[in-house]
Amino acid sequence: MEFLALDFETATPQADSPCELGIAVVRGGVVREVRNWLIKPRQWPYFSPWNVAVHGIRPSDVAEAPRWVGIWDEVATLLDGATVVAHNAAFDMSVLRSTLAAHNIGHPTFQYFCSVSMARKVWPGRASYGLKPMCDMHGIPLKHHRAGNDAEATAELVLRAADQRPSFDITQFLLDAKVNVGAFYPGGHRTPGGKVTVASAY
Repeated sequence: MEFLALDFETATPQADSPCELGIAVVRGGVVREVRNWLIKPRQWPYFSPWNVAVHGIRPSDVAEAPRWVGIWDEVATLLDGATVVAHNAAFDMSVLRSTLAAHNIGHPTFQYFCSVSMARKVWPGRASYGLKPMCDMHGIPLKHHRAGNDAEATAELVLRAADQRPSFDITQFLLDAKVNVGAFYPGGHRTPGGKVTVASAY
């Protein structure tokens, strides 16, 4: 089973203000590596106090960090052609979509799904499907609201869910579990619910 798990933290309520990105790389059904980038957002040095209270990242922490364009080539190489998961994917994909548009960068091509929706399919009837209660349920270590940690925990949650199914292929697992899949592609985006939007820049 091969896929990527992705998580963003943002500096402000604006979607195009990523200050940290984490990607966990799963190959052969195992988390092989976790990559983490601090990012100096366009809004720097302003950070919303509410956002800082959530993730603990401050303007001084990213003062020497690269801008989005400085990490994008590396990130795009990972994403292109991949299957990507995020916990509450609507948020993370809106950050990616808005940030690409703000920098006039075209979309890579990849499919994605939401691990919240997946968890509801695989473990119905739970009181909460937040990342922390899901990790607590499965004994997955979590330092919540830091991008690399959240990405790795999300990847481990998907692997636990896949243990419930006979397939070791991520695409077949998603079909078996009846999890809807969205996609990014040059010039547009399709949500897991089927809504199609055209990229607003480039």
